[in-house]
Amino acid sequence: MDFSLFYFAAGQEAGADGYRLLLDGARFADRHGFSAVWTPERHFHEFGGPYPNPAVTGAAVAAVTTRIGIRAGSVVGPLHHPLRLAEEWSVVDNLSAGRVGLSFASGWHARDFTLCPENYADRRRILNDTIGTVERLWQGESISLPDGEREPAEVRTFPRPVQPRLPVWVTSAGSPQTFQEAGRRGYGLLTHLLGQELPDLEKKIAEYRAHLPGDEAQRNPAAGQVALMLHTFLGTDKDAVRETVREPFTAYIRSSLGLIMKAAGDILPGVDPDDLDPDDEEFLVQRSFDRYFSTGGLFGTVEDTLPLLARLDAIGVDEVACLIDFGIAPDQVLAGLEHLGELRAAWDRRRGGDDVRSAR
Repeated sequence: MDFSLFYFAAGQEAGADGYRLLLDGARFADRHGFSAVWTPERHFHEFGGPYPNPAVTGAAVAAVTTRIGIRAGSVVGPLHHPLRLAEEWSVVDNLSAGRVGLSFASGWHARDFTLCPENYADRRRILNDTIGTVERLWQGESISLPDGEREPAEVRTFPRPVQPRLPVWVTSAGSPQTFQEAGRRGYGLLTHLLGQELPDLEKKIAEYRAHLPGDEAQRNPAAGQVALMLHTFLGTDKDAVRETVREPFTAYIRSSLGLIMKAAGDILPGVDPDDLDPDDEEFLVQRSFDRYFSTGGLFGTVEDTLPLLARLDAIGVDEVACLIDFGIAPDQVLAGLEHLGELRAAWDRRRGGDDVRSAR
């Protein structure tokens, strides 16, 4: 099972140090055997607001690393022309000597689609078309589109990427249909524990793999790979970790409560977060914190978290994408990465350094 870093900040200071955690974290991960750095695409909200374009942050990560994967987690496909996606990410692939991977999402927040309002209603179909077109362009094919005079024009994108095939994941908030469709199309899968528990996730991963085509490895380097995002902070004492994360993580949850409730309708189905009174809101925030800390994240010590990793490995997770930027001071997060590096090494020792996925 691989380990990667995932970024989805609740807020960020402007200025020269605004992206220090991203870049210093990427340097650490690059030196310590992590598999990738994921950055998202978010618009018009402080929750994730520092990351409107993962190609830009990916280019920055490419410039300060030498081996780690550089991934979008996620590109909102229906907000972009596939030509631009192929061009931008081919540049990053060249800057990184072939380390790019993209997870695509359909998008769900209507306000994001002020960038492309005509695509909102049909965003799921458009996503599938966009992924297919980007893959074709990545492999050097031309596509025919109308030019400025409305005449058909054959175009192909430049620069040519380093990788002959683009590693593709699909992001799912937990819909069984998305898991199955990702399998049918031979894509990797990126998911999280908002609104789904581990027994449910186990069933969905099994369904995903049951739908993979037989020749998936030839079609997409990420095929069959399941990455799970988990909020993460490790230390030497679990109680001390809890106190360290309590205030910033509670503020993080509060800033994103509406988004969390939309993604996790099992908390209070049918309740509009805008209609909550302060007591109900506080109840939901504290309940979410307790759940994440106890069962929905990597919190505590190395020894505390090894059993969860074993459970994730058993249900078919291939990669833990550790979300680290939820409001803790950057120096504390960077110091905590040393413990996360110890966890990665401890997991490798426990598994004998073997790829336990190879038998699947």
